[in-house]
Amino acid sequence: MKRNLIIVTLAVFVCSTIFLLSSCAKKQVVTEEKEIKAVPEEVAKAKEEKPSVKEEKEKEMEREEKVRLERLKELELAKEREAEEEKAWQARRSAKFEAESIYFDFDKSFIRPEYRPGLKKKAEFLKDNLNIHIRIEGNCDERGTNEYNLALGERRADSAKKFLVSLGISPDRTETISYGEERPLSLGHNENSWTQNRRDDFVIIKK
Repeated sequence: MKRNLIIVTLAVFVCSTIFLLSSCAKKQVVTEEKEIKAVPEEVAKAKEEKPSVKEEKEKEMEREEKVRLERLKELELAKEREAEEEKAWQARRSAKFEAESIYFDFDKSFIRPEYRPGLKKKAEFLKDNLNIHIRIEGNCDERGTNEYNLALGERRADSAKKFLVSLGISPDRTETISYGEERPLSLGHNENSWTQNRRDDFVIIKK
């Protein structure tokens, strides 16, 4: 009898132990499953909250590219402004070149000293603009015959050309013509008008 009681007691103990172990194992498995599921969720949440290193690098590259493009645009605009200013400056120099005539004494064709600095500036302009060709136009006042004034106007134009050539300007870049008394600046018949008509004009003919 006593022996049977011991056997029953052992059987109950074994069953209880097996039940308890089974319950703990199930609880541990469930807990592990929850932990395993929680890890990817936390990782995903962290990815949403914090951009990856790759994304940060891409954004930084985009910012740098934007800055670079803006800088290039600024440089292009600066070059355009510089080109426009250069063009305007050359236009002013061209206008001044044509506006400044030189004048001669009565019946003379030599270059007066006061006009030599102006011719030197014209030579500098031509050296800076090698694509420019010019025409030198000789003029006279109304006194004298047409034939004589045409010849005198030619000598005056040739004098200016020779002076420019002496300063290093190729003779191929200059041509001369005489209008004699045909193109007066002043229509008066006195010394004041005649002084204005005894001149060389300079015209840009090719660029």
